[in-house]
Amino acid sequence: MHPLLAYLRRFVPALTEAEWQLLARALRPCHLARGQHFVQAGEYRPEIALVLQGSCRLYYLRPSGEERTTYFFFENHLLADYPSCLSGQPSQLNIQALTDTELVVFDYAVLRRLYDECPAYERFGRVLAEYHLLGTDARLVEQLMLSPEERYRALLASGKTKILARIPQHLVANYLGVTPVSLSRIRARVARER
Repeated sequence: MHPLLAYLRRFVPALTEAEWQLLARALRPCHLARGQHFVQAGEYRPEIALVLQGSCRLYYLRPSGEERTTYFFFENHLLADYPSCLSGQPSQLNIQALTDTELVVFDYAVLRRLYDECPAYERFGRVLAEYHLLGTDARLVEQLMLSPEERYRALLASGKTKILARIPQHLVANYLGVTPVSLSRIRARVARER
């Protein structure tokens, strides 16, 4: 089974082979070398991709030039600048490959057309938007309501083991909103308690 079909069926289990083929013919492979961007702030790239192999991060640049990492993508994650796709406006975010990454890509316009043609895709779009909203809200609550140590503990408890196992510590620190030195201290305190 194609990895994107498996992903779609997580949200719409009854998706038929004929419905899948409506999207499958629009797919194209994409390779990102380590450090290469899928999208950068100021660009408009209305495309959606599924990570087949590798990892990427989503980050914003503050006016000071400081980077703030807000999300990581691994195998079988969809990635896109969803707000830009919806608004038609240039991106405010950056998505960068952390390793050599293989993607399968399709145009957002294809998905929008399928919303009108096929109820299964309209359902997929709605459920995906809900999923995205829940994830964004959870991340916002973490950043606003939890201390750095609580954010680290929440990450440990979340089951997001790929972040801890595959992401360099300086980017984990950036994701948590702390310096690498602060993360080392937090990790040491938490390890002593175990």
